[in-house]
Amino acid sequence: MSADLVSVRVTANPGVRSGQPIIRGTRITVWDILGWLGGGLSESAILRDYPELTPEDIKAALQFAYQLKDKVTQ
Repeated sequence: MSADLVSVRVTANPGVRSGQPIIRGTRITVWDILGWLGGGLSESAILRDYPELTPEDIKAALQFAYQLKDKVTQ
């Protein structure tokens, strides 16, 4: 996965969802996606339930979390 995926698909705006990282063009947070995956929803179920998302959006959310983990553990 490219680091560009996060920079293209994940954004934060203080006026949207209290500034949490969201998928660009939606009000869906990275944490929403991670929570759904962690709760057992499959990627295909998420995409079916939230048609505004793409597989790349889900990959960007996962990569965002991975990059955050690296920053926290340094």
